[in-house]
Amino acid sequence: MSAIWYECKVKYRKIDENGVQKVTTEPYLVDAISYTEAERRINEEMAAYVSEEFKITNIKFANYAEIHPFENADRWFKSKVSLVAYDEESGKERKTSIYLLVQANDVKEAYDNTIHAMKNTMGDYTIPAISESPIMDVFPYFSGEEGAMEQLEKFNAIKASKLEVNEMEDPLDIEEVDTEVIMEEDMEM
Repeated sequence: MSAIWYECKVKYRKIDENGVQKVTTEPYLVDAISYTEAERRINEEMAAYVSEEFKITNIKFANYAEIHPFENADRWFKSKVSLVAYDEESGKERKTSIYLLVQANDVKEAYDNTIHAMKNTMGDYTIPAISESPIMDVFPYFSGEEGAMEQLEKFNAIKASKLEVNEMEDPLDIEEVDTEVIMEEDMEM
């Protein structure tokens, strides 16, 4: 199951480098199933970081195919990757673009990290653009910390309950029924 990422803009007061308190709006990325869950998750995550009031000003779907964090990096970069496919019938080359969010310290390192993230790709690709993203932090659904197993078990329970609903018998798949028995039961009522 691939992750669905939502960009959440949060407005709050913070102290800058000069010690002056100012109001700022910053974007964060959360992995969630819906807009409602994204709002709940960003509220939980920001409550741990911000001691004062904060306001969620916007939540929108983020079109990242993959997120790649790297050690010792402090900024996020948006890498546009064009996958190249050859149409055998027409003999033409087709490109499909996807976006990766990679963590790095500068553009060159972001390029190297994008190459590293794409190393197991079977097809040809190009990297036409890399730009610094305004994303401040990324909050994946399962972080691997304590309590993540509890979240994983809860997620698997929800997923299993959906599978049960999908595996229900088809109501139109009716076996032959003895109609005389049904008619007798109707007459007794």
